[in-house]
Amino acid sequence: MDGRPYVLLSCAMSLDGHIDDSGPDRLLLSNEEDFDRVDEVRASCDAILVGAGTLRRDNPRLLVRSEARRHARVRRGLPPHPAKVTLTATARLDPAGLFFTEGDARKIVYAASAVVGPLSAALAGVAEVSDAGDPLDLRTALADLARRGIARLMVEGGGTVHTHFLQEGLVDELQLVVAPFFVGDPSAPRFVYGGSFPQDSRHRMELADVRRLGDVVLLRYLVGGA
Repeated sequence: MDGRPYVLLSCAMSLDGHIDDSGPDRLLLSNEEDFDRVDEVRASCDAILVGAGTLRRDNPRLLVRSEARRHARVRRGLPPHPAKVTLTATARLDPAGLFFTEGDARKIVYAASAVVGPLSAALAGVAEVSDAGDPLDLRTALADLARRGIARLMVEGGGTVHTHFLQEGLVDELQLVVAPFFVGDPSAPRFVYGGSFPQDSRHRMELADVRRLGDVVLLRYLVGGA
């Protein structure tokens, strides 16, 4: 973990491994009890990261919902909301999206070198744009976050981001919620996609906790040496 934040990857998926369906509206995989748990985890972190595809598809706010938790953060000398972070290899980000316009939170965009110039102009006064290499390098982004004082990072998707973080061995903890239904659509977004993972049958993750939350179950894994 030296030189980068502690990385907590959080995801809710169906029994067949999907994080959404192919419809125009976001599929709710969890319930209010788990949404409140996720809010608590958000409040415990210094920053929340999602990919640019998630911003375009879901238009998330990425804020702490609970007023009490926001006040508790302020009492600890923190801003009411964690910083918001996204990654992009293109300049396809909408400065009017809720990620940029909602909440008193720092916004940081890590971009591939080729698009840093146009993206900086498009997001001027809205977010900080930082060069993360070409191609975009997660380790470069994480090292920069550490230099900015981010000690605990929550990664909330989507599937491509999950896949890259896990495949590159950059996850310390995985919080996976499983919903009691199937999506059954092979074109729907998945928790992870194909490839080689260091967390294979010879390198099993440590199951640290199992918790029932209404009709969903939380599986909490520690990854590698974390």
